[in-house]
Amino acid sequence: METRKVQRLGPSTLAMTLPAEWAKAQNVEKGDEVSLRTGGKGTLTVLPESVQQEESEAIIHADELEADAIERAILAQYVLGRRVIQVEVKDGGTLNSGVINAVYNAETQLMGLGVIEETPERIAIRCSVDPEDFTLDNLLERLESTGSTMRNEAVKALAHGNPDLAQRALNRERQANKIFVLLLRLIFTAYQNPNLARAVGLDSGFPLIGYRTVAKNLELTADNAEDIAEIVIDAGENTLDVDDATLREIREFTDTVNEMTELGVRSVVERDYDLALQTKKLFRDVEDSQTEILTSLPEMDNDKLLQVREVLVALQQTAQYAVRNAEIATNLALDTNSEYVTIT
Repeated sequence: METRKVQRLGPSTLAMTLPAEWAKAQNVEKGDEVSLRTGGKGTLTVLPESVQQEESEAIIHADELEADAIERAILAQYVLGRRVIQVEVKDGGTLNSGVINAVYNAETQLMGLGVIEETPERIAIRCSVDPEDFTLDNLLERLESTGSTMRNEAVKALAHGNPDLAQRALNRERQANKIFVLLLRLIFTAYQNPNLARAVGLDSGFPLIGYRTVAKNLELTADNAEDIAEIVIDAGENTLDVDDATLREIREFTDTVNEMTELGVRSVVERDYDLALQTKKLFRDVEDSQTEILTSLPEMDNDKLLQVREVLVALQQTAQYAVRNAEIATNLALDTNSEYVTIT
């Protein structure tokens, strides 16, 4: 870490020099303006004018990549906060149908993305998402709610042997993924430009790493719900035929898991240590539920037994992700003075 000596320029003015290498890399010259931002832990951030510009652009060279790689590259540039993404070929070539389909597939998967220009050799897509339109807290709550809805529909489909209801849960997975990727975009852009941290609802960039992990945990819980729905669809007309008592236990288990996921996210967005403790307590209460339900099952063939076990594993994993979110909330909540801790 480089150190700088603070000098006095006047009765009330202190100054220090900017590193020459940094100034050159950021094109900062004498007379230019830079932005200063104070943050937590006594930090002061210096931002060049270039960081304030949001119209960042990326060009993806289609002649160097396969179609599926182009789709992933568009996703990566979206997450990295690019406003305009161009896909083009060089030397007068034309885009093939695989590349064009990859662009439009990516467009349907990402929130706020749309084609603004298309020629035989180039397609330009633009993201219309403004960071100020969303807060990270609100998006975390939306992602948790979407996952809970998927889980409820999947378990209800299991109880009634209803593939259509299970398919409805699967259809929501695309929306959950859109919210997750949008969260990643906002987290990355707020990290790159600390001025945007306030725009997405944070006082500083400190919580961003924790929010990234919480978002991934919630995306994984949506995947767990998807797994349950797929079990129902795979069973088809051959329903699991689980007895009413077992179904009641699975529903009660699901209700507790739903409560845990909601509490886990609330503990994060509210920085509430008590809510984090409630989440962990609920997990201790249901930690052995999976084993208890399995041991009380009536006789059934091995295939159905395996499917029931897979449902319970998905619910158990979801509960574990909720606890991980509560652990992150604990770190955020105990970073400030409270009845539990004094920071000096």
